[in-house]
Amino acid sequence: MNRIALFKKKIPVYRKEPWTFAREVLNFDPDEWQLDVLKDLVNHTHVSVRSGQGVGKTGLEAVVALWFLTVYPFPKVIATAPTRQQLHDILWAEIAKWQSQSPLLESLLKWTKTKIYMRKHEERWFATARTATKPENMQGFHEDNMLFIVDEASGVADNIMEAILGTLSGENNKLLMCGNPTKTSGVFYDSHNRDRHHYRTHKVSSMDSSRTSKKNIDMLLEKYGKDSDVARIRIYGDFPRAEADTFIPLEIVELATKLDYKHSQETTIGDLGVDVARFGDDETAIVKRIDNYVYPIRTYRKQDTTVTTGYVLKAAREMMKANKHLKQIYIKVDDSGVGGGVTDQLKEKIREQRLPYKVYPVINNGKADDHEHYENVGTEQWGVLRDVLNDNFSKHMQGDPVEIYLPQDEKLISQLTTRKYRITSRGKIALERKEEMKKRGLQSPDRADAVVLAFYRPKDKISILM
Repeated sequence: MNRIALFKKKIPVYRKEPWTFAREVLNFDPDEWQLDVLKDLVNHTHVSVRSGQGVGKTGLEAVVALWFLTVYPFPKVIATAPTRQQLHDILWAEIAKWQSQSPLLESLLKWTKTKIYMRKHEERWFATARTATKPENMQGFHEDNMLFIVDEASGVADNIMEAILGTLSGENNKLLMCGNPTKTSGVFYDSHNRDRHHYRTHKVSSMDSSRTSKKNIDMLLEKYGKDSDVARIRIYGDFPRAEADTFIPLEIVELATKLDYKHSQETTIGDLGVDVARFGDDETAIVKRIDNYVYPIRTYRKQDTTVTTGYVLKAAREMMKANKHLKQIYIKVDDSGVGGGVTDQLKEKIREQRLPYKVYPVINNGKADDHEHYENVGTEQWGVLRDVLNDNFSKHMQGDPVEIYLPQDEKLISQLTTRKYRITSRGKIALERKEEMKKRGLQSPDRADAVVLAFYRPKDKISILM
């Protein structure tokens, strides 16, 4: 059996395992982060990668382009970048390099300066290079199998990215965005922040890559400082410092989702945070916490208060059953609006059944304990969580043990890191109102509020590690 026949026989495997395609067809051995991205591209339509310099993102993009171009019938692969030099001299040249090094792809594909064709199917089976200078360059592509690769995505204007996103309507249409995170605005930034629940996101530090020059890294750190925006963007793969009015920075939340922290097996008190929504687009969110370990969030839509009460009691029972060391559960409920009905029903059920739970109604607009600094209880409690996250980040940077874990929930991360604050005329910190967030096109921060409630410290008890 000849080489092309063998390849065609393995196409079903390659579609599900692009890393196998990379190794067998291109002799490209993916790094761990590249392998993770390839896995995500199999099962997801939108993948976004922010990274430091020199980690191998262009090589990955080349692999992805050639994989998609050869394993799906009649595809269109559109590669783009903000400048002609970046697109043609770097990305397109990288694709050409890996194609030319593969005898199989040399026989299957024909390369030109602007297109790569499948031989005998030049009209409908190709990859093309289009500079991201105007929206029209990204329009007019329609195919069941289509892939957009956006290199240096921070530098691509929003109207061009919107044209790309609007084109992705086919059955197997995918988007891969990669780049240094140079700006705190735009589609690429939003893919790691407010819109990250629509994406599979990755962050790659030059410090962790075997491909980078550690000498160059040391030079940059010495010249600009480890806390500089240059280091953040070009080394760590972090966006520049968060906007001045963002209450909780992205980096301290992301860190808390990735570290190895487990709660104590001797802790006697568990916590439940409950943010109640009745009907509409908002979610009812229930969060379990033991010590500073937060379990995956449960959410419900369009449930009345009686059903929500049942879900809360079920969550409390599950906590005590799974953690025999717990003696009591503190249930903290947003008592504003429909939450008041849940509070009343919980108290009644707990009293009737003599359950070892205690309910704490939280009035977010009420007077803060630290009323000299915070406008209300809600802002103060967000401040409590922010302080814990900041403390954890500082300990991690110093090599000390971490003391918090948040679930890897993209909506939660987005909600925690996009809420803004202001300083009132009295010099107090006040969180952005939910109505103001929705005007900016953001979701109601229901999951974030439930996590904050789980960390709420009742006046008669302090149930938090600080």
